[in-house]
Amino acid sequence: MTTAANVLSHDADTEESPALGFDAGLAPDEFKAAFRNHPAGVAVVTADDGTGPVAMTVTSVFSVSADPALLVFSVSDLSSSAKTIIAADTLVVHLLGADQLDIAKLGATSGIDRFEDTSIWSRLITGEPFYPSAQTWIRGRVVNSLRAGASTVVVVHALQANAPEAGSVEADATESRPLVYHNRTWHHLGEHSNLEL
Repeated sequence: MTTAANVLSHDADTEESPALGFDAGLAPDEFKAAFRNHPAGVAVVTADDGTGPVAMTVTSVFSVSADPALLVFSVSDLSSSAKTIIAADTLVVHLLGADQLDIAKLGATSGIDRFEDTSIWSRLITGEPFYPSAQTWIRGRVVNSLRAGASTVVVVHALQANAPEAGSVEADATESRPLVYHNRTWHHLGEHSNLEL
């Protein structure tokens, strides 16, 4: 099985960059431009390592295994929430719909107290901060992490989830309107985006 560590070590043998031992590749702006046209689902990660709750909006969440249930996401060193999220034992990943755009923007705005409005967040019985309005949330334990450039890839073992039942009306994109980020703009999926005939 190819892992991120294997990919990094394989690439390091062929193309080295000053930061990671790779030769010069795409410039940051070129790399960002390439991914700007690749839409991604929007999530907010919350955690509290004992120093207070933090939240961060991410578009890098994806599942990697169903058994065991594992997901990953990346945390930029530039994020004020990075240190707490990486240090936390457990955290909550919120998968957002268009109705939670305000939470996505909250987690993406720097220099503010993302938990000032106590009416929009709470704590699970296990202690993690979370946003109850999220259409889906997954509580998990951090089981591994991997340095990748100026970011850390975090591996999470899913322990508990609150999600619409598979096949239910609530799980249909027309009803749930999943939130998507594309070319620096928020979008949503729905009947208008269905390409099936």
